[in-house]
Amino acid sequence: MKRVFGSDSPYKRQARFLALLWTLLIFIGCLTPGKDIPKVDVPLIDKWVHFALFGGFTFLWLCARPFIDRRWLFSLFLISVALGSFIEVMQGWLTFLGRSMELMDAVADSVGGLLGIGLFRLCAFFANRAG
Repeated sequence: MKRVFGSDSPYKRQARFLALLWTLLIFIGCLTPGKDIPKVDVPLIDKWVHFALFGGFTFLWLCARPFIDRRWLFSLFLISVALGSFIEVMQGWLTFLGRSMELMDAVADSVGGLLGIGLFRLCAFFANRAG
């Protein structure tokens, strides 16, 4: 398990593919017309989805480039914030999608991005302890 979360991981190429696929999924999911999204009766489901999407985003990109360097972690966090904000602006501009720009979605994206970084660091910590 240590090799998955270390800088010498042999799985970086596969992780990069998954991270790119996940990023594409974010764009597809967030720019899908509102009428095509099924209605689910779960409180704040939209925020939970954003939270999970961007948590997965940062986690997978860290698996693709597993360096626990503060500058890289901060850069990746800023990238997730910028991506989430960009998507929200796009939802506001592309009115024909039937979506709207919501500040709380961008907040959920940012918190999710932070969660993904924390989850990766936690996994790396336990993998290193296990030896």
